[in-house]
Amino acid sequence: MAIGTVPKEFSESGTLIERHWQELSAKRRLYTWLGLGILFLGLAGSLWFANATNAGKFFDRLPHLFDFVGDMVPRDGFEVFRALFDRPSPYDDGSFKYNYPEGRLYLTESLYIPEYFYKMLETLNIAIFSTILGAVFGFILCFLATRNLMPNRFVRGFVRRMMEVLRAFPEVVLAGFFLAILSVGPLPAVIAVSIHTVGALGKLFFEVVENADMKAEEGLRAAGGNWIERVWFGIVPQVMPNFISYFLLRLEINVRASTIIGAVGGGGIGELLRLSIGQNHQAKTLAIILLLFGTIVAVDQLSAWARRRLVGDQAFRLAQ
Repeated sequence: MAIGTVPKEFSESGTLIERHWQELSAKRRLYTWLGLGILFLGLAGSLWFANATNAGKFFDRLPHLFDFVGDMVPRDGFEVFRALFDRPSPYDDGSFKYNYPEGRLYLTESLYIPEYFYKMLETLNIAIFSTILGAVFGFILCFLATRNLMPNRFVRGFVRRMMEVLRAFPEVVLAGFFLAILSVGPLPAVIAVSIHTVGALGKLFFEVVENADMKAEEGLRAAGGNWIERVWFGIVPQVMPNFISYFLLRLEINVRASTIIGAVGGGGIGELLRLSIGQNHQAKTLAIILLLFGTIVAVDQLSAWARRRLVGDQAFRLAQ
């Protein structure tokens, strides 16, 4: 380990401190480089193993990484909007690639909802219903998991561990489990997203409650209020804006999760996206991606506006 020179103007004790600091710095650099070297070897080894178990196709296919993007360009840019609004295509040859009007959902003889908009609404319904369901149970459980409201540590510990189990598995893993039991459709997606939401929102909620001002609760306790009255009138009014903020943030996350679950059989727009990509239907794929992007941006902006109205700008300063 290379030790630098010590300035001559240092005293004897200063020289000892400076040499000790230089030795510690040299050790830190050595351990950092050793750690990076081990990490690099580990990543290289795992990549080699993944390539070997993939019949050696990873490196062979790597130069074609962007071919998919090139394949997604349709012959006519207006095809994307025809697919999006279920308008007839001039290139219709009777195949599934251009059968846009067949997916319409007719409300009357002439009024219809385009297929992708209807499926997007289905995905939004899954996300909204799951978020509401998860928020209700997360709200009930969070007060049993807080140190300042639940003195019984066994109850508190049990509720916290239960929340950890509920959010331990990603939504898509839970959806795969319920799809195997309940078959394909939106219901397994609702159950999977709701379970994960209970665990995630419950943790966020009880952390908010633990930071609440307890003066109102103490006043109600002194006046003889029971546990429910102290929680409802002393805690809930001051934590509700943060609860709603987290609810809206979770809704954004669940819209994306519901789309992904749809691709594995959970219904909604994700299933159509998987089919169109698998069948190389460029216009349909781009139409769905365009609709997804617009919907997610709209949900994000609406949610951000609502959260800003509820809790003010301080909710966004921490994220910047």
